[in-house]
Amino acid sequence: MSAVDHLEESAPPSRLSTPPAARPVLLATGLLLVASNLRVGVASVGPVVADIQDHIGVGPIAVGALTSIPVLAFGLFAFAAPTLIRRTGLHRLLGLAMLVLLGGILLRLHPSILALFAGTVLVGAAIAVSNVIMPAAVKEGFPQRTGLMMGLYSTALFVGAALASGLTVPLATATGGDWRTALACWSIPVAVAAVVWMPQMLRRPGNTGRGRVAAPRGAGEPEFRALLTDPTAIAVTIFMGAQSTAYYATLAWLPALLQDAGMTAAEAGWMLAFTAVPGTVASLITPVIARRIRPVWLPMLLAGAMTATAYAGLVTHAVSGAYLWMALLGIGQGASLSLGLSYIVWRSPDVHHTGQLSTMAQGFGYLLASLGPLSLGALHAVTDDWVGPIAALCALLTAQLIAGAVASRERHILVAPGESGPR
Repeated sequence: MSAVDHLEESAPPSRLSTPPAARPVLLATGLLLVASNLRVGVASVGPVVADIQDHIGVGPIAVGALTSIPVLAFGLFAFAAPTLIRRTGLHRLLGLAMLVLLGGILLRLHPSILALFAGTVLVGAAIAVSNVIMPAAVKEGFPQRTGLMMGLYSTALFVGAALASGLTVPLATATGGDWRTALACWSIPVAVAAVVWMPQMLRRPGNTGRGRVAAPRGAGEPEFRALLTDPTAIAVTIFMGAQSTAYYATLAWLPALLQDAGMTAAEAGWMLAFTAVPGTVASLITPVIARRIRPVWLPMLLAGAMTATAYAGLVTHAVSGAYLWMALLGIGQGASLSLGLSYIVWRSPDVHHTGQLSTMAQGFGYLLASLGPLSLGALHAVTDDWVGPIAALCALLTAQLIAGAVASRERHILVAPGESGPR
């Protein structure tokens, strides 16, 4: 035990202690508010990307990097999370990540290209660490309600992204076309989440009634390296990476596809936001249903089938059937996201291994996902149509379904020799 841990455990309880009956409610509220802010810093950029390009005078590749850099950061900075958790503590680190996210969003107010990209990196780093922490925090705080909480968690992610996608353009219009102010407005819900999470930062580590939680080991540790050859861990990682790649690729390019098919920019932005309506419902109920339905791979297969149908519709009748395709796409993506996050929790035997699997699945998964927007854009530039990019998404969906068949099996990742923890 480190000196910091010893001091934290021996310190007297905070005077701001919360009555025991209120702690689960406050913890759940804080987690969901944090979750609702883990995509707004990314999803808010896409709708005003044309304004950004016109205003700062850079090419489409540089502007496209604004949507790719955060996802790349999701992967790169995820591997730093275990070390930061050991040094800072699970709940305190999540609060600090919210403060960094707040600073990154506000930094983009500064009228310089450097500040714009630096703020984007900070946004990505803060979200990366939070991504790793959240499944472990859910498993620690709600071990008997993981299905419900993971459903609420993924729902909050979807709602936050949808609000950012749908409201950023109106915010820019309301501020006289100022896209910087519109992006900065999303600092307000982040500040609210940080304030609500403050009691969790002040509490003593391990003060949950279930004992002290061991921090996950870093990427260089032997027990983490053992996961790299574990079939279940690999399948969860591929599933998480494939669904994330498709999500961020469509988030970046779906409005352009719909505009090329004849929609206005406002209509295309609305259609992207509309996917969150069915996506929210799907992400909420899928983890609960998946724990009860047999065979266990059926929810994953149905989500993939709906996504594939949406892809086919976007190629053939993008405008005339837009609401149907967006509904199917939202259901497929919402269900896949919630399943990917839930597999991290369900396939690990305890909080410690949840942190390990979360680091692996989200670290490598988001590194893969960071290639999605750029690759889809490059493929569109080469083919000058959307058939090739959609075909690539279908190929990716096939890999997702194969990995999902393995990840859905009810078995835990292997515990390395010498480790403690249930099997």
